[in-house]
Amino acid sequence: MYTHITIDATHKVTDHYNLLEKLGVGKFGQVFKLTHKETGRVCAGKFYKGRRAKEREAARKEIELMNYLHHPKLVQCLAAYDNKPEMVMVMEFIAGGELFERIVDDNFEHTEPASVRYMQQILEGIAYMHQQNIIHLDLKPENIVCVDHTGTSIKVIDFGLASRLDPNTPLKVMHGTPEFVAPEVISYEPVCLATDMWSIGVICYILLSGESPFQGNSDDETLALVTAAQWEFDEDSFEEITEQAKDFISSLLNKNTRRRMTCEEALAHPWMAAFDSGDPSTTKSLSKEKMKRFLARQKWKRVRDSPYLKCSLINLAVSSVLGNPHFHLLPPTPDSPLTPEAEHALQSLELKMQGPPQFSQSLEDQTVAQGSRACLSCHLTGSHAPHQIMSCDAFP
Repeated sequence: MYTHITIDATHKVTDHYNLLEKLGVGKFGQVFKLTHKETGRVCAGKFYKGRRAKEREAARKEIELMNYLHHPKLVQCLAAYDNKPEMVMVMEFIAGGELFERIVDDNFEHTEPASVRYMQQILEGIAYMHQQNIIHLDLKPENIVCVDHTGTSIKVIDFGLASRLDPNTPLKVMHGTPEFVAPEVISYEPVCLATDMWSIGVICYILLSGESPFQGNSDDETLALVTAAQWEFDEDSFEEITEQAKDFISSLLNKNTRRRMTCEEALAHPWMAAFDSGDPSTTKSLSKEKMKRFLARQKWKRVRDSPYLKCSLINLAVSSVLGNPHFHLLPPTPDSPLTPEAEHALQSLELKMQGPPQFSQSLEDQTVAQGSRACLSCHLTGSHAPHQIMSCDAFP
């Protein structure tokens, strides 16, 4: 049962929902866990930065696009609120976490047939988007999440960069994640539905091997590899992967957009049915070690790329977490993964980054003569720039 959502400008989200803990932060704003006051349903609330007209328009665009994405493999919008300056989109709460994090769990068996099932679900969701002529433009592992902690059902999330294509107006974009972005984005050429297919090919490559096909030593090097479409199947990583899987990936990671498979063609590819009649007990488990290293690099990048926490501050913060002033955190590499000590430090740092802003200098009462001016000052710190509202008699 799907509902067409209109933005409620007469209520606050807190009129209908209880606000619980923060689930995450991003360039758009923050995500909080919510519960509906009447039904008790657990949801997620995406709180947009809405002070600038451009930010509000981007939020409105995403909310309106969600009305065209009613599919079981796409996260659903349940309500939306516009109470200036705050804009909130209420979504399904997806409890299972990121797919790749699930895969590296010691209790989870990672196999090629299981990977086929995940790719099928991704393709089904994106196929529906493409039927509406909507392109996701930000497909990456972080945006593929598990519905729960035990099953294998997944959903695609985060449509903040999604756009509806207009055949009369070519769309060019300048955003994306270097490892997953298609060559035409880097070259600032018009994007198309095939742009998403490239990203799906990269996700599939990593899903099966634990390695990124375009991982360079820097973002510039990664972008150069993507632009040249230079990649290969690592012999060790793909030793036990079927030729059908390799052909599937090769049919997506093609620089020529016209030669990439569509979602429908990908779903009809022989690899999708390769294990239908096989005996799962004879299927070999795939190694998780390279996947763990890939996830460690992704965590490092999320911390490194935080707008308010640069490398020198990272090491200071990590040193304080470990209680070791001489500790220096270096980015993980395929040959030198993060140590358990560094992994713990990064996880602690990520939690701190997601925490609420803190007063390093609080407001203090001021007493001045009538008719004089009073100067009130405070200092707030946070991993993302905190919004501040000064009120007088409950009015901003």
